[in-house]
Amino acid sequence: MATPRKAGIPLSVMKVLDPCQLKPDSTETERILTVFDEAIVKLEITRLIPRIIGSLERFARMLGPEITSSLLELQKLSVEIQDLLTSPGDEERRRAVEQRLKCSLRNTLRLFLANPLLYHGLKYEVWVRQSPADVFIKAFKEFRDFTLERLLTSPDEEKEKIQFMEDISLRIEKNTETISALQAELEAAIQTRDEEINSKDKKIENLKSSMENLTKECKADIQQITKEGEKQQKEDEKASQDMCARLEQDVLHLRAQFKALVLEHRASELVLRKKKCKTERETEKWVQKYDTDMAEKQATYEEVEAVYNEEKAQLALLMEKHALLLQEYTEIEEERRMLKEKAEEAAREAARRNDAATYIQAFWKGYLVRSIYKSKLKKGKGKGKGRGKK
Repeated sequence: MATPRKAGIPLSVMKVLDPCQLKPDSTETERILTVFDEAIVKLEITRLIPRIIGSLERFARMLGPEITSSLLELQKLSVEIQDLLTSPGDEERRRAVEQRLKCSLRNTLRLFLANPLLYHGLKYEVWVRQSPADVFIKAFKEFRDFTLERLLTSPDEEKEKIQFMEDISLRIEKNTETISALQAELEAAIQTRDEEINSKDKKIENLKSSMENLTKECKADIQQITKEGEKQQKEDEKASQDMCARLEQDVLHLRAQFKALVLEHRASELVLRKKKCKTERETEKWVQKYDTDMAEKQATYEEVEAVYNEEKAQLALLMEKHALLLQEYTEIEEERRMLKEKAEEAAREAARRNDAATYIQAFWKGYLVRSIYKSKLKKGKGKGKGRGKK
């Protein structure tokens, strides 16, 4: 039964992503895992032993006399080895004590392993502080899971997993490059807008300075005309008024130009702001698209996993039914074979009986014929003798 694949996710990668699918597929793998599990249990028991020895009176009733005596011996040997380590002396004695300590620890672990319920009960009763042993046990468990994954992953599945991860990395790099390009475009647009704003600000400053210079010039001209035209005031009054009106028109024109430039600057700023907002929306859209794609892939993965689990359950049910039907078929075939053999034996027996009956009938007929023939011969001989006597 083929397992469906969606979104290009290889089966081997799905098996690695889902640790529940990692199950031993051979006796050798089960034996290796058994060794790892036993080593983990021994490490956890060894971690609990110092705390149990510290509260031995409390746990003595639960442990029993054999384990209690073993723990007392282990405590005694531990104190003795510590004394030998602090005071250097007889090296041979220290080695002998170390050997006895190892044997005692192995015996204690054997007793605990023989009673798993006791170990699990102590595991929840004994409180142990965080220690480097916990880090080692955690690392050892991770090594066990890693070893299981390596044992259950074939070279082809490993290559397929690596190729899948490389494809994912390439997709992420492409999306990152796209986002970086959009950000670069956004920064370039902002820089261009700032440059345009600075340029227009400089134009406005130049116009302001030009207006101020023009106003100063106008004032100077007015003063000069006033001084020189005192005598010709009446004649030049009209021309002066015309000049003032023209200058006022110029000022109004320059003000209009200034307002137009301000409006143009605001319109340009509005366009740039719209462009910036559009760029930001596009960037957000790309980010949302990336999130949506990843969510769809996650949903696809969950759907594939659900379909796989369902088909796996159906396959197990079909295998059970197949086994039952195969057993029934074997029984029926055996019954047919036995019936056929019985029928053949009955046919052979009937044939033998028919042959025997035929033979007996033939023999009986022959016997009857011979008996009749003999009786006739005897009668014939008797008649011949009677005639001779007369």
